[in-house]
Amino acid sequence: MGDIYRALADPTRRALLDALAARDGQTLSSLCGALLEQGTSSSRQAISRHLALLEDAGLISVRRQGRYKFHNLNLRPLRELAQRWPEPPGST
Repeated sequence: MGDIYRALADPTRRALLDALAARDGQTLSSLCGALLEQGTSSSRQAISRHLALLEDAGLISVRRQGRYKFHNLNLRPLRELAQRWPEPPGST
């Protein structure tokens, strides 16, 4: 659970998750472009490290196809996190 909090703590990683929510299955190159459009200027290497941390936290999965890696959003850890604290009685 701590990995999820650590992954979400960084604005660049949140921007990567936003980019994948907008269009799932992106390559590193397309994610770099998406971040540039948002005004985030990080090197490919830095973005690659961010993606590795998101993968370690279970927030994305990676699929290899030929020489490309496609990154996909995995919402299961976030759903599990949201279910951890049920709503208090009468708070609807």
